Amino acid sequence: MSFSVEAARKLFPALNARGDEEPFIYLDGPGGAQLPASVLQAMNDYFIKGNSNLGGAFASSKHTEQVVEKGRQQAKTLLNAASANNIVFDANMTSLTFKLSRAISRDWQANDEILVTALDHYSNVSSWQHAAADKGAKVHQVRVDPVNCNLDYAHLESLINSNTRLIALTYASNTSGSIVDLQRVIQKAKSVGAMVYVDAVHYVPHRLVDVQQLGCDFLLCSAYKFFGPHLGIAYVSDPWLELLKPYKVEPATNIGPGRFETGTQSFAAIAGMSAAVDYLADWNPQQNKRAALTASFEQFAAHEQALSEHFLERLAAHPQATLYGESSLQSTHMRTATFSLRWPNIQPQQIAAMLGEHNIATWHGHFYAQGMMEQLGLMDKGGVLRVGCMHYNTHQEVDRLWDLLDSYCA
Repeated sequence: MSFSVEAARKLFPALNARGDEEPFIYLDGPGGAQLPASVLQAMNDYFIKGNSNLGGAFASSKHTEQVVEKGRQQAKTLLNAASANNIVFDANMTSLTFKLSRAISRDWQANDEILVTALDHYSNVSSWQHAAADKGAKVHQVRVDPVNCNLDYAHLESLINSNTRLIALTYASNTSGSIVDLQRVIQKAKSVGAMVYVDAVHYVPHRLVDVQQLGCDFLLCSAYKFFGPHLGIAYVSDPWLELLKPYKVEPATNIGPGRFETGTQSFAAIAGMSAAVDYLADWNPQQNKRAALTASFEQFAAHEQALSEHFLERLAAHPQATLYGESSLQSTHMRTATFSLRWPNIQPQQIAAMLGEHNIATWHGHFYAQGMMEQLGLMDKGGVLRVGCMHYNTHQEVDRLWDLLDSYCA
């Protein structure tokens, strides 16, 4: 079955609900995607079969073990990890990053240097700032290129030296939608022996990741951004999976990914994440699920690129608006369909409230991208209006948005 947006929308209960007068339009994908019915059913089924912890000599506990094992396999396939053992689960990406930052920074010293970026969600900034402060290491923040709201690569490369221990950066901005040239950064990092820690939370719903091809040390994502429940997923490469010394309770396992999984995991969420991966692959059923995912994501990307082009064409009628991110129709492949905007004399909050009254979900504010907002001078000015499309959004929904903006922001 080839992908079509009409077929996809039928699988999402939230997309088929209606308001009192107007249908709900979800253009808030960067804040969390809607869930297909199959994901909801998988979570429900887990509890129906018995809610149990790991390690018991009874059926429901063994079922939980199967759910976790399948979840690691599904995440392995989604990210193309070498082994399911490279996959670590936790409540969310932020919790995982704070936890992993403690293990990674154990042997940092005062002359070590850490690079973070102003493009990032601060879950991938504050974690490293705290860890570095504890060890007396130095933190440098890479600037954003104000023209396209991508990384300032020249500034980044000027900061890399023999003292650089780790570079933490995003794969795609949750605010501007800009896609980072990650392989360029990883190549520079490896030339000085630095680790690379990637926040792929915003990237994974839109493009297919290949951690082996990238050669990164760590890559994290969140299932609720790719049509699943709240669940953090970390890829931890070899040899760090065994070399790092995590902070954990003493009796907990010291082997494999369980070393990093403190406490009881959300097994229903893991079941839901597995179903989300199946949903992504099922548009192109093949024996090889990775090949199916590759074909699906090509179709998703093509649809989202068309949405981006349509969005930018409608934006052209608003010369007074400022777009923070790639604005050229020829550059839509370098961004996700996520757009941050401001109009003069109208606060983003006002616009978001107006749209909300018409059952259109968008976001306003800074989205934890504090460095970018500070550099652009927007942190204390209400931030931006963010519109984010997923592969289940339509041209008609984009038109409905712009019809309202045409009259409100004229």
